[in-house]
Amino acid sequence: MSSSLQIQRINPPTTNHAGGARNFQKHVQPTWVIPVPTHNVPENLLHCHTHAVGPNQCCSAVVQTIMDAPVDTVWSVVRRFDNPQAYKHFLKSCHVIVGDGNVGTLREVRVVSGLPAATSTERLEILDDERHVMSFRIVGGEHRLHNYRSVTTLHPTSDNNGTVVVESYVVDVPQGNTKEETCVFADTIVRCNLQSLTQIAQNLAKKKSS
Repeated sequence: MSSSLQIQRINPPTTNHAGGARNFQKHVQPTWVIPVPTHNVPENLLHCHTHAVGPNQCCSAVVQTIMDAPVDTVWSVVRRFDNPQAYKHFLKSCHVIVGDGNVGTLREVRVVSGLPAATSTERLEILDDERHVMSFRIVGGEHRLHNYRSVTTLHPTSDNNGTVVVESYVVDVPQGNTKEETCVFADTIVRCNLQSLTQIAQNLAKKKSS
């Protein structure tokens, strides 16, 4: 069983504006960022990974290739908004607060001990079974990942025997931390989740083929 992992990180520059009308406070416009190498994502999915990144935010992406597991098998695990702990091992439980698993559903997840978090309230923003796109946003809870928004897309490998999973995100940089530190922390969580997903998806594919 083989897989490959790539990480692409973008820290947008902070622009200081000078001049302008007196007594007028300028609003800093976000930078639109695609933190994924374009060769890793089909053209029709690139816009899904385009994030509006503010001056006090960071944006990054993790690319995981899962060999010997077709897209439908991987998607059957990823799309379960009500059961993220199936492959996200930093989570110990999930409770759906509002909704039935469709867009707009709210869930509350509880985090395992040892992390700087206790709970996270998350809203499902995209669930596209045809294009295999899922997105959620953190809207509350006890954690450090404020205004976190994640987008995950799946597409087949060139030989159609595996799946390329791309997960990108944007998040606020907590007070007292740098953009680099924030991305390292978030990247580590995403990377571990996708490595766990690889094992689970490959095991599912083996069971289906046996």
